[in-house]
Amino acid sequence: MSALTTTPDGFLLNGTPLRIISGALHYFRVHPDHWSDRLHKARLMGLNTVETYIPWNLHQPEPGTLVLDGLLDLPRFLRLAAAEGLHVLLRPGPYICAEWDGGGLPHWLTADPDIRLRSSDPRFTDAVDRYLDLLLPPLLPHMAASGGPVIAVQVENEYGAYGDDTAYLKHLEAALRTRGVEELLFTCDQADPEHLAKGNLPGVLATGTFGGRIDRSLERLREHQPQGPLMCAEFWIGWFDHWGGPHHGRDAADAAADLDRLLSAGASVNIYMFHGGTNFGFTNGANHHHTYAPTVTSYDYDAPLTEHGDPGPKYHAFREVIARHAQVPDEPIPSPARKLPRTTVELKHRIPLLPLAAGKATRTPHPCPPCPRPHGPALRRRSRPPSRIRPVPHHAPHRGPGTPPLHRRSGRPRPGLRGRRPRRRTGTGAPRRDPGRARAAPRRRTPRPGGEHGTGQLRPPHRHSQRHPGTGHLRRHTPGRLGLPPLPLDAPPALPFEQTTASPSAAASAEPAFHHGTFEVSTPADTFLSLPGWTKGQAWINGFHLGRYWNRGPQRTLYVPAPVLRPGTNDLIVLELQATTATRAHLTDTPDLGPAAH
Repeated sequence: MSALTTTPDGFLLNGTPLRIISGALHYFRVHPDHWSDRLHKARLMGLNTVETYIPWNLHQPEPGTLVLDGLLDLPRFLRLAAAEGLHVLLRPGPYICAEWDGGGLPHWLTADPDIRLRSSDPRFTDAVDRYLDLLLPPLLPHMAASGGPVIAVQVENEYGAYGDDTAYLKHLEAALRTRGVEELLFTCDQADPEHLAKGNLPGVLATGTFGGRIDRSLERLREHQPQGPLMCAEFWIGWFDHWGGPHHGRDAADAAADLDRLLSAGASVNIYMFHGGTNFGFTNGANHHHTYAPTVTSYDYDAPLTEHGDPGPKYHAFREVIARHAQVPDEPIPSPARKLPRTTVELKHRIPLLPLAAGKATRTPHPCPPCPRPHGPALRRRSRPPSRIRPVPHHAPHRGPGTPPLHRRSGRPRPGLRGRRPRRRTGTGAPRRDPGRARAAPRRRTPRPGGEHGTGQLRPPHRHSQRHPGTGHLRRHTPGRLGLPPLPLDAPPALPFEQTTASPSAAASAEPAFHHGTFEVSTPADTFLSLPGWTKGQAWINGFHLGRYWNRGPQRTLYVPAPVLRPGTNDLIVLELQATTATRAHLTDTPDLGPAAH
């Protein structure tokens, strides 16, 4: 039996001092066939622990269900971590933020317009309890108390920047304990006195989240908690990107210097992120910073291990820093993985999207009813012939006089600007995250053509429920609207592409359409899908949903993991939602996430 305990200034694991040197690695953002590789590289950098969130919305897509296979086989991920000799920090939420679709809260829960999210509202806590009833039993064998790698479990996530409901936090603590979790529990909040006070739970270890001002942040954490380990549960060493914004980065030497300050102070650390991975499928989230701001498909995060798993500048810099404070494996650093040779894919087949829903319309009493599915385009049309077709996001629910205001939040300190105070941002999404003055939500407007169609669900704000903004649908702008069921697109539908061979000029399209082509592979390897001349949509290779593309940038290529490919003939399907002047796609050997903005 393993047990992590605390002393006045550190951790003990089975009575032996332990400095936690951890890195975030979200299993659900990495192809399962790459888990072993990423965990191995974590150990070689000098980490003794990995941390991961658990996304409720993926594991429980519908009430009463639990998915634990494929990309979501968390027990397997924990076994692989143990085999690599790594400890694990689990962060089950229920709200995870993580720039993730809905912040990890399932669509069937947030569809309730009256529920008070992340609170002691019984409608919310009962749903959490039913979820934990299913989730925890298969995880208990992997807890430290049973000899597994999980040494600590987080209660909620930066709650001090979000609410002030101690009864809710106590409910979560009891929910974990009564279901067999004996491991050390911890909370995490920005190193701000107000946040730490609101997110605090007596008897639970408080940790901080910050990316700079190391000495001051640790001082504030010690002021809040006079005894116990000092730990930065999220040491921000990069940043995420929004569509239409720059590609963020942070200088490796600057981040390494702050890591050295942390470790020199005797603190434990969890590097956020060690390996960012990818928002495959429809899983990217969105923020509302005065305007709707969806997160891109890549979650590279300028992390030590790149999105495609190669060691980057921070990997080498951090390994040198860690070696000054702990034992680093005396093994060679892995070389970059082989990449697929450059390949051109001719997309010779096309099927328009809109006719797929023809004949399924039923009149609806509400002009824009909630989508019954969390993802996928749905068609709204009127009885007269369409004047034009354009993509728009699903409308947010009506905000009546009694609707609480949204909270104003800040982002993390901007990467590379250590010590500067973060800018205030209006948040429907908790982008890490101090609350400021409350303000009313801005009215959501229908965007112009080329607007934010299907680019990611907002992460729900404090005491407010979103139905499904940003999941996207198509609408015909004519009177007498009819509602059609959304198309499930987690996997591409079976379509008769063999009957749709077209000339290159005809294959270019100014309407939403599926496009198909094949390409040959001798030996599978990582590659990157480039779509010059295409506008906006989704892409699948061999049925695997790579995610969203958009010519708005900054991201210009989609990562294709080697296990997605197969020797011989491979299929590429592109769903273009607006227009394309191209009839081909390209597989390249170099990613393009946009010009860096340090």
